[in-house]
Amino acid sequence: MNPFPVISSNLSPTHLARFVQEKYGLSSFTSCNLLKAGINHTYLIKDGEKRFIFRVYSFNWRSKREISEEIRLLNLLKAHDVSISYPITDKSESYIQTMNAPEGERLAVMFSYAEGEKLLNFDEQNHFQIGVLMAQIHQITKNLHVKRIEYTPKVLIGSVFEYLPNFLPDDTEEMAFMKSTQAYLRDEFSKVNLEEIRKGSVHLDIWFDNLNITKEGKITIFDFDFCGNGWLCMDIAYYILQLHSTERDETLCKLKMDSFMAGYESITPISEEEKRILPMLGISLYFFYIGIQCQRFDNWSNTFLNEMYLKRFINLLVKRYFDLNRLG
Repeated sequence: MNPFPVISSNLSPTHLARFVQEKYGLSSFTSCNLLKAGINHTYLIKDGEKRFIFRVYSFNWRSKREISEEIRLLNLLKAHDVSISYPITDKSESYIQTMNAPEGERLAVMFSYAEGEKLLNFDEQNHFQIGVLMAQIHQITKNLHVKRIEYTPKVLIGSVFEYLPNFLPDDTEEMAFMKSTQAYLRDEFSKVNLEEIRKGSVHLDIWFDNLNITKEGKITIFDFDFCGNGWLCMDIAYYILQLHSTERDETLCKLKMDSFMAGYESITPISEEEKRILPMLGISLYFFYIGIQCQRFDNWSNTFLNEMYLKRFINLLVKRYFDLNRLG
């Protein structure tokens, strides 16, 4: 009897341990544990003292070309000694693995392990160093184009409405807010002085969950799955947005934000126009990631995504940030 078709599966850590042992020439002591089943599935590989991260992309989430471009970007940053988690080749010098999962062909890549730990809250000096690291990345990715998504205003604030109505009724106050704010953002994008905006390849997901900090203060950024092309200040806007969501003490939040910005500008300046649009870009990125959550409902977010969750998200995060920055 043939197994019933599935739309998403978790690959067996036991069998993945054998798979990477053979592919990467690891020892018979190699182990594998599932760390996170999000949009992609993240596994921790251990072989004695050596540790790696094995990312298994969700079915039909990224193409081989998109992953190859992510790898190209990471190798460029690694060549410049930027502190990032980088891809690792197997015994045949290949980066991308292919596995025939129940739902279809899934792709995977092995990455170096980022030493340290994730910290929800940390001091101003660490924020300064993250600003330095982000600026170093932007110095390299400025005017660099990768064959991946273009983060245009339409993508950032338009795509959410392809999926949001499936979960949030049209007659709710929250949907009315989203629609009126979209109109406001569309108008704001039209006013941006593009001559003052740096463009290039962006990470678009730099926050505490995608960086590790050691006790000695070494910071490593990872998970470039959302890398693409856009305004470099989008990364700055997203980081500040996430800082506001994790640090609710307004005085501390400002100190940490100023330290981050100072770290960034110790490496390269941020134009006044880029600074001006940071709050607007932050709201736009909230729109984008709400759309991603709704889009990927069928394989990772259905445990929490519903009307109540979206209402709370919009009121406690999006609207709060909108009001905090006196937008509109």
